[in-house]
Amino acid sequence: MNRSALLHQIKRKQSVLCLGLDPSLDKIPTHLLHKNSIEEAVYEFCMSIVLECQPHIVAVKPNFAFFESIGSRGIELLQKIIAHLPDDLFIIGDGKRGDIGNTSSAYAKAGFDILGCHALTINPFMGEDSVVPFLQHPDKWGVVLGLTSNHGANDFQMLEVEGRPLYLHVMTKVASWGTPENLMFVVGATRPALLKTIRTLFPDHFFLVPGIGAQGGDLEEVMQAGLNKDAGLLINASRAILYAGSDSDYAKKSKIEAQNLHQIMRNFL
Repeated sequence: MNRSALLHQIKRKQSVLCLGLDPSLDKIPTHLLHKNSIEEAVYEFCMSIVLECQPHIVAVKPNFAFFESIGSRGIELLQKIIAHLPDDLFIIGDGKRGDIGNTSSAYAKAGFDILGCHALTINPFMGEDSVVPFLQHPDKWGVVLGLTSNHGANDFQMLEVEGRPLYLHVMTKVASWGTPENLMFVVGATRPALLKTIRTLFPDHFFLVPGIGAQGGDLEEVMQAGLNKDAGLLINASRAILYAGSDSDYAKKSKIEAQNLHQIMRNFL
């Protein structure tokens, strides 16, 4: 899905909501696990929530770790879910890959060509040759870690280097390897003042913004700080939507949570 197609969906739905698929087996409604195999339970859990939330979301972000933890069957399950996602959803494969040369190219092939993702998250720590192979696939996107929402971001990202925090050096360098047509940045929701500053420095790029809900990010502050002329945001919510309910009506409760977030977004779009 290229930039114009993504913008079309954002405009059509008046939403920038991304649903994170982090299916933890200890949180999935127990009735699903009792009547199904693990793979069937996870598939039903994820797909029922996606379909209920579809009117309110423009993107889905399956987190590879939760599927890989099931084993080889989990990879097949991930591929099956991606294959059955509605066509109007932008698919971000969240594996935070980052390696050099042929390895990076293989990660890109696996995520784009085999799994069918539109975008893949990337750790840029190893530099240009760990990122560029992801930017060489037409109508596909690299989503590079910029300033993340976790506490550990302070360990490296916030270090001052030549008068600027390290994350800004990284983002500036990475931006020179791609364009706003194929490159996004991860910018966490828990630092809205910094998000606002980053937006002024990168006015045209999309930002994938995690940290709403369970991590404490405020949606209205993020919208105010991060929007650009084209929206320019994909705001991710995972646990807040996925685990809104635990009984047989879990998907309906997930829809209500997505609908509430969507309504706030409409006020800004």
